[in-house]
Amino acid sequence: MQYLYYAIAFLVAVVALLLLVNRPQYVVIDAPLPVAYEGVGFPHGLFENLLGRYVSADGKIDYAAWQASASSVAELNGYLAAVSAISPETDPERFASRNDELAYWMYGYNAYVIKSVLDHWPIASVTDVKAPLEAVTGLGFFYRQRFSFGDEYLSLLSVENKKIREQYQDARIHFVLSCASGSCPIVRPELPTGDALEAFLASATAEFASDPGNISIDHEARSVVLNRIFKWYRKDFENELRKAGLPAENGLIAYAQRIAPEPLASALAAAGDYEIVFHDYDWALNSTE
Repeated sequence: MQYLYYAIAFLVAVVALLLLVNRPQYVVIDAPLPVAYEGVGFPHGLFENLLGRYVSADGKIDYAAWQASASSVAELNGYLAAVSAISPETDPERFASRNDELAYWMYGYNAYVIKSVLDHWPIASVTDVKAPLEAVTGLGFFYRQRFSFGDEYLSLLSVENKKIREQYQDARIHFVLSCASGSCPIVRPELPTGDALEAFLASATAEFASDPGNISIDHEARSVVLNRIFKWYRKDFENELRKAGLPAENGLIAYAQRIAPEPLASALAAAGDYEIVFHDYDWALNSTE
């Protein structure tokens, strides 16, 4: 019994040390609120213009050029000043629909990811942004850093899981949120809101599914090879099947079939008994360099 007491005390001490050493790092946006936000709504034009300037045709980002342009960095900070001052929770009247709210969280997430890369530039991967005691990959980037959304400082992990996944329950967000890494969805320069967001989510899903690096079949090995995103968020994809009234057994292959283009969709339908294999995640920066 005494040994158990010591073991528990040691575990508590270790957790306390981890929390102390890895205490949150608050990212403060020191920029004035742009004129565009003095009215109603929440426009994303500032961020959209920047993406149009620095995102390549294949969805990669020219971080070096962006970071070298003081005016472009200031424009991004201006957009994030609005994200920091306004949210669907602090100013619900600015968001006319649920899609407008979802757009705010998704685009704000992606904008803060880019800001963090620029702030730490040059880096080869977001995993280079480390916590003092890095217990798991990405702890420093996705958890320790806290970004302002309305009146709340949140980690990227909290934004994804608490604000987006729990509240909106749409698995297609995993094909829009970009963690600035090779295996992430590409960055898309258009930022629609309202009714147009539905077509945007559908297009992002189709584009992700069309990439053999995300979904492919190895008939010789009798395996379906998937991006690791499908493993991490398996519950979300299986829930989509349930909402559509479809069985969730062998759900990842069924979901992949549902979103894949032909002839891949038909091939997946015939591979229902294949083993699922997940790619190693590519954490290399999604940079044009």
